[in-house]
Amino acid sequence: MPRIIAFDYGTKRIGIAVTDPLQIIATGLDTIHPKDIIEYLKKYLSKEPVEAFVFGDPKQMDGSPSESAQHVKGFAKTLKKTFPDIPQHWIDERFTSKMAHQTILQSGLKKQDRRNKERVDTISAILILQYFMEQPRL
Repeated sequence: MPRIIAFDYGTKRIGIAVTDPLQIIATGLDTIHPKDIIEYLKKYLSKEPVEAFVFGDPKQMDGSPSESAQHVKGFAKTLKKTFPDIPQHWIDERFTSKMAHQTILQSGLKKQDRRNKERVDTISAILILQYFMEQPRL
């Protein structure tokens, strides 16, 4: 069974999470600079079949798009051009960063390790992917 990849897009880093081949478990894959993501994904997809891309949809508390929404939409558009056969899905990402910080805080990591922003981005991508996997699919 192909995997599903989720992204927590940021202008400095993109957190990436992936399912196992049976699509049961979401795991952090990597954190990549946006300029390197296309080559990274080309290499990954040459080794692993991928069924879908999932993006965190950045919204304000009132449900309107946040300032970063245009960047995520541009990223999704670039992926659609590069990988036109891979469907795209969107998941509301409100609170994922806050939940990622809370998860790291509860993990027992040392203060220095808790400040690692790449870890927050990867955990946010895992949360986005888990939310997607919990949604009923037709």
